[in-house]
Amino acid sequence: MHYRRLGKTELSVSVIGIGAWQFAGVWAKHFEQSEVDAILSRARELGINFIDTAECYGYDHLSEKFIGNSIAGQRDQWIVATKFGHNHANDLADGNYRPEQVLLQLEESLRALQTDYIDIYQLHSAADTLFDNDELWTMLNKQVQAGKVRFLGNSIGLPHLQYQAARSREFGISVIQTTYNAVQTKAEQALFPVAAEQDLGVIARVPLASGFLTGKYQPGHVFPSDDVRSMRPQQGIDREINAALKVLQEKPGDIEAAAWANAWCLKQSRVATVIPGIKSLAQLETNALAGSLIL
Repeated sequence: MHYRRLGKTELSVSVIGIGAWQFAGVWAKHFEQSEVDAILSRARELGINFIDTAECYGYDHLSEKFIGNSIAGQRDQWIVATKFGHNHANDLADGNYRPEQVLLQLEESLRALQTDYIDIYQLHSAADTLFDNDELWTMLNKQVQAGKVRFLGNSIGLPHLQYQAARSREFGISVIQTTYNAVQTKAEQALFPVAAEQDLGVIARVPLASGFLTGKYQPGHVFPSDDVRSMRPQQGIDREINAALKVLQEKPGDIEAAAWANAWCLKQSRVATVIPGIKSLAQLETNALAGSLIL
């Protein structure tokens, strides 16, 4: 496993991390605690030390609770990132980005994760109007000073990438998370130059393009109702699958598709870690191969 510096945080993160949305049970797989334990235990054996989750991944902090139970007694072996802003437990919608609501979410995340600090606390896919909130960032920087948060981050959604990334220094943000894979490359122009200029750590999410870069799917594939991909229009799914299959033609025949797709992202030196969603030990082993395969 290779490790990279996460920008100005100086944290050394494994180039392969674990994205934890799947633990919420929305990718056609519902987890038991023992399954999460097995995945995270094997991940540490493989040298993985980074995990990314969110308070909204499952009702009542489900993903965070799975992780907290699993890493109890091993907190110092993990760099844990989580997010705020999409609270399923109320009907406040964008009101969940207000400072007082975010502070409540932070306390609940700390409890769920069974920790007294979060390594990277990230704004979660907020519109520019919600991002531009001095009171929010003032409150969050106070949490850094109090030791409840080590570093602040921003998990940015399109089309807000360039604007929000450029203001990172202003709000004390050290880490940026963005969609980046062999199909979706906008971050190369919109984000990476800003990240280099401000020394921001970059986390690449969706490195397998929602699983389409594994090569397992053909156009016309219909996802079950308990799979979040079933909510997308079929035309859009087919377009993404076709784009992924075209890109996979570049893959050497002796490399598994998922490992190649992760390694493709890591060709970019600005990318510190990729966070594929992993649903089984077999998937973990395949994704982790990219930790020693830098193309």
